[in-house]
Amino acid sequence: MKILMVLTSHDKLGNTGHKTGFWLEEFAAPYYVFKDAGAALTLTSPLGGQPPLDPKSNEADSQTDATIRFGSDDNAQHQLTNTHKLSEININDFDAVFYPGGHGPLWDLAQDQDSIALIEAAYQAGKIVSAVCHAPAVFKHTKSSSGEPLIKGKAVTGFSNTEEDAVQLTNIVPFLVEDMITQNGGHYSKAEDWHPHCVVDGLLITGQNPASSEAVAQAVLKQLS
Repeated sequence: MKILMVLTSHDKLGNTGHKTGFWLEEFAAPYYVFKDAGAALTLTSPLGGQPPLDPKSNEADSQTDATIRFGSDDNAQHQLTNTHKLSEININDFDAVFYPGGHGPLWDLAQDQDSIALIEAAYQAGKIVSAVCHAPAVFKHTKSSSGEPLIKGKAVTGFSNTEEDAVQLTNIVPFLVEDMITQNGGHYSKAEDWHPHCVVDGLLITGQNPASSEAVAQAVLKQLS
């Protein structure tokens, strides 16, 4: 069981002067769900090397069992520091793909041609494609073999407009995940803000917010088994 985790390389939160990147819980929780199940994990990012961590996700009130475990896991930290370059990844080497969120993917992975090609190839090869929170942004430009948006007609979730509003970034982000999903013909659904919500539609598995990270990872394992 080989799983590819694709992280953002983007660290600027629009023109706010603040930093962003990937959200720690959305990486750490799935990482350990996969690891504890015996999966072989490969980490990648557009630029390779150390992906930027959203500093807010490492604050005291954002800590979970998984993030605390990661904080004392030298092997995991070494692996994260040395992500492979996305352009050098061959999807044929993997059974599933997982995208952690954070605001970073809105700027880079949503537009990244290597990421788009990877998702389209994975889906056409019958591999699981999963994403949580802001990471469903990666489906903005992906197409099915018929040329339609990949998520058209599919059940999908992601960070909701009301959650984006709650963190006061509605006017900062380049687009809203919920709106993009709807515009691409996806059937968007959500739970209450900050509550876990995982949606499975065939090979496509998505989660609404950080609280959904573990559920998405468990759903990936269930499909793989």
